[in-house]
Amino acid sequence: MIECDRVTKIYRNDQVETVALADVSFKIEGGEFVAVMGPSGSGKSTLMHILGCLDAPTTGTYVLDGKEVGKLKDDEQACIRNGKIGFVFQSYNLLPRLTAHKNVMLPMTYGGIPKDERIDRAAKLLSKVGLGDRLEYKPSQLSGGQQQRVAIARALAMNPSLILADEPTGNLATAQGEQIMAIFRELNEQGHTIIMITHEQNIAAYAKRIIYIRDGKVSADNGNHGRRKAGNEEGGNHGPV
Repeated sequence: MIECDRVTKIYRNDQVETVALADVSFKIEGGEFVAVMGPSGSGKSTLMHILGCLDAPTTGTYVLDGKEVGKLKDDEQACIRNGKIGFVFQSYNLLPRLTAHKNVMLPMTYGGIPKDERIDRAAKLLSKVGLGDRLEYKPSQLSGGQQQRVAIARALAMNPSLILADEPTGNLATAQGEQIMAIFRELNEQGHTIIMITHEQNIAAYAKRIIYIRDGKVSADNGNHGRRKAGNEEGGNHGPV
């Protein structure tokens, strides 16, 4: 599904060059659950922006579903971002004046989905993440864990094949984070490809594979030998966060 071949990203400012990524190469098959780990400033967020078609490599190629992203026009990349990729951010990025229901409907509005279908699909997605009784709540009326559930529902609005999550549990208490990761695990088991940035080893352990980034390079890749987190996975409290 994804192939990065010698991806390099260099930022230039006032004749100063900063190499964020250097010759990064890997492949990710459809249906994988991959965690990307690395210290602050290692380049993992830059990599996520490239994978999400929010930035472009300086050199090297990024192929998504057989298409080299760098050769696509801006509107083609925009279509990929809206239709093929679902984004989940650490800070939720919900619009504060909109209800949970309307936040989830937003990508479908941009995607040209008919209104009746938007209303129905958003309600079903919020029910899927345990918020069927919170449709008319605004973000300020929800806990952090509940806001992240809304963000996940929004990421699923266009039925993307790829979910990119940037520190999705970074602002959450341990119990809330575990419940969010239970949702990601379930989504992966349903066939979604998930790539997640995290600096927490216990969160990365939910993934089936971990790619380590250091100084802009892949320092290790454990293939498919990542192990899931033990405890609280079967029969745990997976109620609303």
